[in-house]
Amino acid sequence: MPKVVIMSDSHGLTKEIAMIRERENAPYIFHCGDSELNERAKELEGVFTVSGNCDLYGEFPNEIIKEINGLTFLVVHGHLHNVKMNLLNLSYRADEVNADIICFGHSHIAGLEKVSGKLFLNPGSIRLPRMRTEKTYCVLEWEERDRIAVMYRTVEGKIVEELSYTTALD
Repeated sequence: MPKVVIMSDSHGLTKEIAMIRERENAPYIFHCGDSELNERAKELEGVFTVSGNCDLYGEFPNEIIKEINGLTFLVVHGHLHNVKMNLLNLSYRADEVNADIICFGHSHIAGLEKVSGKLFLNPGSIRLPRMRTEKTYCVLEWEERDRIAVMYRTVEGKIVEELSYTTALD
């Protein structure tokens, strides 16, 4: 069963990134930007990381498109798509690259929305959450497109039940 970890907006944290990586032991980890680290940071080794508006020291790409076990992920920070206003620009980009799961940060607000068979997912922030007190990240697991489990977890590893969700993309 594939496992993908998604985090965002760590704003300089290193111990917490390392802790999540060790706990989850996932083959795929995405960081949706604003790590405020550079690509040589050992905590980001093996982590697919995009550039955020606060990433002044690294040479990260603005987006990552990655196919994993039949699902196409689009990973961005969101500041270039104006995600604090709405998801329309990001939705257009997702359509252009035929993405199934769209991961973004920037707003620090954990949540997900399924629109037209696509899953838009913001893991929240592991440093400065907004609209909730928990510092969160996400874990996705699936066998097939018709049963994708999204578990939000606190930095300490506790599942946030009211945010967690199982869905199908077809």
